[in-house]
Order: sequence, then structure tokens, then C-alpha cells
Amino acid sequence: MIVSCAPVRISLGGGGTDLKSYYSQFGGFLIAAAINKYVYICMNKRFENNIRLSYSQTETVDSVNQIQHKIFKEALKLTNINTGVELVSIADVPANCGLGSSSSFSVSLLNALNTYKREFISLKDLAEQACKLEIDILKEPIGKQDQYIAAFGGVTCFTFEKDGQVIVEPIKMAHEKLIELENNILIFYTGIQRKASDILAVQNQKTQENNQDIINRLHKIKDIGLQTKEAFQKADLNIFGELLDVHWQTKKKLSNKVSDPFLDECYDVAIKNGALGGKVMGAGGGGFFMFYVPGEKTKIISALSKLGLLYMPYSFDFEGAKISLNMKKGYYANICQPIFERSQANF
Repeated sequence: MIVSCAPVRISLGGGGTDLKSYYSQFGGFLIAAAINKYVYICMNKRFENNIRLSYSQTETVDSVNQIQHKIFKEALKLTNINTGVELVSIADVPANCGLGSSSSFSVSLLNALNTYKREFISLKDLAEQACKLEIDILKEPIGKQDQYIAAFGGVTCFTFEKDGQVIVEPIKMAHEKLIELENNILIFYTGIQRKASDILAVQNQKTQENNQDIINRLHKIKDIGLQTKEAFQKADLNIFGELLDVHWQTKKKLSNKVSDPFLDECYDVAIKNGALGGKVMGAGGGGFFMFYVPGEKTKIISALSKLGLLYMPYSFDFEGAKISLNMKKGYYANICQPIFERSQANF
């Protein structure tokens, strides 16, 4: 039995500049934070010489080519595992919620499959393998941030070079300021599930067509990401909250599907109840809302709850993708190692 997990993420600035259509021309930059909500993959050698998958549905098939679930299917092909396994997926958050759960699923799955084969894979190679699976093989119109933050964890800066190389840099911030940041970022679930690809496909196409309106807005969003990094390094967290507001107003102009009257109402209520800024996670259109609230928190939680939003407590994850249990090697992974020691080891 192998148990693998990878965290989902919140994007703190620069999101959208990790798409190839943009970074291949201009280079991209963003900051993301992994949180302690995970996608788990349980894997076991099967007694029968077939494949059993369990997710929202159950599949039992004789060959990989018969699998309906496209990520399971292509991941097994990519790692040359053809038969005799059972795989079960469990997640702490719903699908299509804007927290990058699909990429966390891919990272967690590939980590389990490589471990099953007893093949070591670095965090960078794991992230790139997930990018190959989702972007190159499955042709999803998505960027690279979700795979990388799921692999590395932490509060992390990512620079996307024009040639596709990714520079990974943990944010430099005092421990007490990280705690303050964590306490002041509140996350709420809207109850709206949507596919990010529906919005990102349009952004991709317009960027490829050199639509200057879209490109200029992405330039501004990248600059917001760089300003966010500077604010974090100076420990000026209120500037981050103000930048979130600028980001949201800019992001809404990328597509008319990013927001709607209900989401706009939620945002206005949050601002009136103490938030300096916020934005919908992921491409927009629903999923989770994130707000920066430096003061008292109960008013905004109560006000948004009355609109039907669900407050989700969380903490930052500094471990990234990991194998929690590996009975093939006959030991439990050490989950008691100090958090910052493990975080540094990842880099």
C-alpha cells in the first residue's frame, strides 16, 4: 500500500502569467501558497491481473486503454504501469473549485506511480512530469503554477522563463509575519463549481492572437505579482491586501465569465466588513473567494455566511507533495520532522 498526497493552493499575485501563450513571449511571474487541504492517492498491488479505479465513479478494466478517467489513463501510460493495480482518490476540497485540485491530483498520482516503481523523482521533475501530462498530453489550456506549487509547497515565487524553465524561490519572510499573513487571509467557498479551462481557453486564444488589451492586463497582473513579492519582503502586508483589490479589478476585465452579479455582491459585502481586497481563486467564475482581512474577522465571516458562502479554515503547507505511507518499503514516512526542516529540504 502506498498513500501519496499533494496540497492545493491559493494564488497570491501574478496568476495567469504562467500560461505558455504569455510567458513564451514575455516571461511570467507569480506567487502562490500551498494550504493544508490535500488530494490523496491510495495505491495497492491488485491480486487480479486487472486495474481497479475508485474516484467519484468506480472502474474495473482489463487494460489501460479501457479506462474512462483521462488523467488516470494517461498517467498510467506515461509511467508504463499496465495492469495489476488498484488506485483510489480522495480530496479535501471539491473539484473545479479554483484551488488547482486537478493538478494536485496529477502530482499526487504521479508521485504514487513513481514510488510504486521504486523510481526516485525530484520535486522539479515531478512538477514537470505533471505539466507534460496535463498540458502536452491532455492539451489542457492551463499554466504551470498548480503543478509546481503542489510539488514544492510553501509560500513560493515562480518565475517562468520564455523557454519554459521555471525558477522556484521560497518567499523570504519572518516566521511571525507568515503567521500574520496566514491569519489575515480568509477563504470562502461560493458553492459554484466551474471548469477553469472554459475561461483560460479564451485567454489563451486572445494572447496568441496578440490581443493588446488582454496582454496589457496580463502585464499589469505580473507587475502586481512582483509588487506583492516586494511587499512580503518588506513585511508590509496591508499593501498586499490593497494589491489584491487592484488584481481583482484587472482580472475581471480578462473575461466576462470571471465574475457575475452574485460574486460582485459578495466582494462588496466583504469590503464593507473589513477586507482590504480579495479575488476569486483560479480562473474565476466561482469556486473559492480569498480576502485579506487585517482586523476583526467575525463580522466578515457572518456577513458572507448570510450570502451562502462557507468559511474554510486552513493553514499553509510547507511540505508539498509527499508519500505519507509506503508499505512497499516497509515503513511509515516520518511525518513528525520539523516543518521548516522539511521545507528547506524541498529546495
